[in-house]
Amino acid sequence: MANHKSALKRIRSNEAKRLRNRYQHKTARTYIKRLRETSDKAEAEKMLVEVTSMVDKLAKKNIIHFNKASNLKSSLKRHVNAL
Repeated sequence: MANHKSALKRIRSNEAKRLRNRYQHKTARTYIKRLRETSDKAEAEKMLVEVTSMVDKLAKKNIIHFNKASNLKSSLKRHVNAL
């Protein structure tokens, strides 16, 4: 167990950040799944903008690697264009 006030605060803040990151990552994965299941092109294009923004934010905050973000966006754009 930590002995200093700053270490205890770091433990609390790390847990809060971990939960926030986990929530944002899971939410983005859910939206990606919904986009892949969509068969309506107009709706998919609308969702693509939202999902792309989410993925970019995850990459910016180092929740996912920026190359993974690029690969995800690329595959989703290919999916939408194929509809």
